[in-house]
Amino acid sequence: MHITTWNVNGIRAIINKGFNDSVSKIDPDVLCLQEVKASRDQVPENFLQFRDINIEWNAAKRPGYSGVATISRSHIQTNHQCGIGLDEYDNESRVIQTKLDGFTLLNVYFPSGQRDYGRVEFKLAFYKSLLEKLSQRMESGEEFIVTGDFNTAHKEIDLANPKSNQKTSGFLPEERAMIDRYLDNGFNDAFRILYPDKVKYTWWTYISGARARNVGWRLDYFLVTDNLVSRVKDVIIHDDILGSDHCPVSLIID
Repeated sequence: MHITTWNVNGIRAIINKGFNDSVSKIDPDVLCLQEVKASRDQVPENFLQFRDINIEWNAAKRPGYSGVATISRSHIQTNHQCGIGLDEYDNESRVIQTKLDGFTLLNVYFPSGQRDYGRVEFKLAFYKSLLEKLSQRMESGEEFIVTGDFNTAHKEIDLANPKSNQKTSGFLPEERAMIDRYLDNGFNDAFRILYPDKVKYTWWTYISGARARNVGWRLDYFLVTDNLVSRVKDVIIHDDILGSDHCPVSLIID
């Protein structure tokens, strides 16, 4: 199975930036989009020109904000649930849960802490609440893949300028520690399992030609529970694909 995650930074904008060609090139079985910034009825019916697909859309109450969508080939048996059952987060439409073969896939748009740190506490609380929910279910044997825009670079290798970003939200010690908590509680960073020393980024600011200079951050992850690690065959960062300030990332799993 080929699962791709992509923060599109506005689905209506990226449709006009080669979105269909990019998705066709990647050719995933399941496509997880974050920051769609639109309700389903604001997007053309044929925005993704594939036949035989199922679309689950979770749009935020606030117009033009947040939102996630999970798109799967129709031959794949799926069962979707929007949110995590907590209104303070679900009102921002940050999660779609999808039951697949032997695991539950979570498409997640983690909150940003903001430049002024105004939402760091909200972000940390979201991380904590989601992990608590998943840990309870893992105790009964459920397996998970959590993917999406985590809005945090975990280690110094995961951003181009770690020294100058020690006090930047997205690389604060308390934000990075939340990813540690996931890894200490049954999750594994699939990319780092396969490529412990590889330097790859998934997000670049639009300022100062950062992408052309590859001054980026790795913010988009696949975290897989312990029993799924042996099924992971590859993680591909498609940093040649444009259209958003993030690039797509794919997980290949048996």
